[in-house]
Amino acid sequence: MQRPVKGKTPRRQAQKKTSNTQKDPVGVYCRVRPLGAEDEECCIDIISSTTIQLHAPDGIKANRNGEYKETQYSFKKVFGIQTSQLELFEDVAKPLVDDLIHCKNGLLFTYGVTGSGKTFTMTGSPGEGGLLPRSLDMLFNSIGPLQAKRFVFRTDDKNGMEIQGQIDALLERQKRESNQQSTLPKTPSSRQKPDPEFADMISPEEACKCEGVDEDSCYSVFVSYIEIYNNYIYDLLEEVPCDPIRAKPPQSKILREDQNHNMYVAGCTEVEVKSTEEAFEVFWRGQKKRRIANTQLNRESSRSHSVFIVKLAQAPLDADGDHILQDKNQVTVSQLCLVDLAGSERTSRTKAEGSRLREAGNINQSLMTLRTCIEVLRENQMCGTNKMVPYRDSKVTHLFKNYFDGEGKVRMVVCVNPKADDYEETMLVMRFAELTQEVEVARPVDRPICGLAAGRRHRNQAFQDGQSQRQEERPGGGGYTEDGSLFNQLLESLPALPACELVDPMDEQSLPRLVEVLERRQRIRQMISEQCTITANTLKSMLQEVEGHVTAKENFLHEQRGKLGEKDRVIVNQRNEMERLEKKSKMLEYKIDILQKTTNIYEEDKRSLQQELESRDQKLQRELSERRRMEARMQGMVTDTKHKWEKECDRRVNAKELEMRNKLWVKDEKLKQLKAIVSEGNSSVTSEQRLAPPPDVPPRPCREKDQRGGPPQKRSASPSSMPGDVFKTRGGGQSVQFTDIETLRQECPTASSRKRRSSEGQHNGKRTDWNDRENRPPLASTSTVLGVQTGYPKRRK
Repeated sequence: MQRPVKGKTPRRQAQKKTSNTQKDPVGVYCRVRPLGAEDEECCIDIISSTTIQLHAPDGIKANRNGEYKETQYSFKKVFGIQTSQLELFEDVAKPLVDDLIHCKNGLLFTYGVTGSGKTFTMTGSPGEGGLLPRSLDMLFNSIGPLQAKRFVFRTDDKNGMEIQGQIDALLERQKRESNQQSTLPKTPSSRQKPDPEFADMISPEEACKCEGVDEDSCYSVFVSYIEIYNNYIYDLLEEVPCDPIRAKPPQSKILREDQNHNMYVAGCTEVEVKSTEEAFEVFWRGQKKRRIANTQLNRESSRSHSVFIVKLAQAPLDADGDHILQDKNQVTVSQLCLVDLAGSERTSRTKAEGSRLREAGNINQSLMTLRTCIEVLRENQMCGTNKMVPYRDSKVTHLFKNYFDGEGKVRMVVCVNPKADDYEETMLVMRFAELTQEVEVARPVDRPICGLAAGRRHRNQAFQDGQSQRQEERPGGGGYTEDGSLFNQLLESLPALPACELVDPMDEQSLPRLVEVLERRQRIRQMISEQCTITANTLKSMLQEVEGHVTAKENFLHEQRGKLGEKDRVIVNQRNEMERLEKKSKMLEYKIDILQKTTNIYEEDKRSLQQELESRDQKLQRELSERRRMEARMQGMVTDTKHKWEKECDRRVNAKELEMRNKLWVKDEKLKQLKAIVSEGNSSVTSEQRLAPPPDVPPRPCREKDQRGGPPQKRSASPSSMPGDVFKTRGGGQSVQFTDIETLRQECPTASSRKRRSSEGQHNGKRTDWNDRENRPPLASTSTVLGVQTGYPKRRK
């Protein structure tokens, strides 16, 4: 069977909101907490009521230019260490509570690094109540006598509000009271015994009240308390059944969107409170469940973002001013969110491990998402782009996206710790605050004015007071006597009855006369009644007309007051803008002066460097010209020296050549004498050999052909062919012993012809030991044996 195709859910058409072109920037305030110790180094200076200066402490690395840069940051207002909680509340949170009563939403959150005093600013301590308890106190002081009874307003599951009748509300009150008495019979009421943590937070002289509250409406306050832990939402007011054996972990909640496209936490507990003490008790009950841990930087560090939501429901009274108008469309719901953001921290400083490390990572990630959303909003507003703001990346931004889209005022208190150890984290916080101030949020639209006449509650109260007073003044029949006198006056105005006495029932004279008088009186009474009715109707129409005129005048006055207030706010905003622009102009002028001075210094340096460069160029040119002259002079000297030494070398070569020729001539003469001696010796030896020739010595081959340039003849390796005596060597080879004449023939071929003629047919008896042909000594060795240094043979001694 084929499964049917499931169609997509059609996209819900968004309701068109009333466009409001007027926008207000996000109000960013700065609060500086005191140092923990007097000897700690401070890195923040308060310049004025709106400006602080952040300077790098000792030991921090300089910037790229090698200078310690001091930066100034401007806020809507700066609160120093001497600022009280009351002063901070009057400037920051009091306008938001006023807007809450006048049906406008508000968002107030604290931002800063860990240990900067965010929780103290939001909650406070006994005797120094923070923004949250003071806001609740102001709210109940303003609407205390105007509150509706319990359960007249009832929340539904879709972020809406319903109205119940007096009977249904009474039944539900009785049901709740009975259930509470059965479950907790011994628990005292919070009104009877308030929690000591909040008993003395606000002194009576510091109590404040909102002016201009609509007294023709009934109010009811609902509070809820949630926390965002590891990007999950948990209800801190949810009653979890206690199981001593197996504890049940709390269940996370989800975010949903109502029919007006406002985000809310589905299934969140909303408690109706009627007094400041009761609201404190509910807050403290949720505060005990909030996740707090000890770190290296903060003994009680918040590990989650806490959100305390105050929701105010109000509805107008009916025309009689006695009961609430049973119309759901006339119910107006406004809310104020007080957010205590967890502080950003560096794990290298907190030494967080395990679950603390995971908590720190989720806290930093959610704060980074908030920064990203602010940056995208700023870019869309300043550059005219339409980039998607990543609200859904974090539960914090997703929950409050309606406020940034124009559903209420947004204010932020930047808490700063001035100690030098937090310098880098504080600088990042200042940059985020400076960026947030440039984001503008659309101004919320005023609610429509009810068409009923104003002063209904006062008239109804006056009527009830008059009735009760008359009832008190009526002793028995006092009221009846007064009414009787009025009746008698009315009877006296009628025609008098005739004086007659009836004796007989059949009297025909008295009865007709009496009937005629009574009929006349009846006609007069009817005429008086009709006239009274006409007069009453006329008076009623006149009263209605006057009431309409009064209502129109009141509406006109209210409208004019609204316009006047709008003009006043515009004037205040323009003044603030002018002050901001003046401060910015002064800052820019100061920067321009600094840049001008820097430019002048650079110009002077440039001119000095230019002059130095020109002087060095001139010096270089002089050195180059001097070098060229030196090179030309050295070239001439080298040429002259070269010619001089060439002439000197020629002279010395010629002298040496002449000297060598003389020596050669002397040696030739000596050689001739030596040859003559050798020729005489060879002739005597030849004669002896002829007489007794040795049988073993073979005849020496003639080398005349080799001397004359004939072809070389191959010698035999046999001993009989060697020109001398052959002996066996120790290594197994052979050696030949030549005669002196053979050696002279080989070493001096120029005299081979004379030697050949003088030694032909003779054998020299004197022998000299030589090595083999390959091991013959060079000419220098032979000359040494013969005693001649020039290589020629010398006579032996």
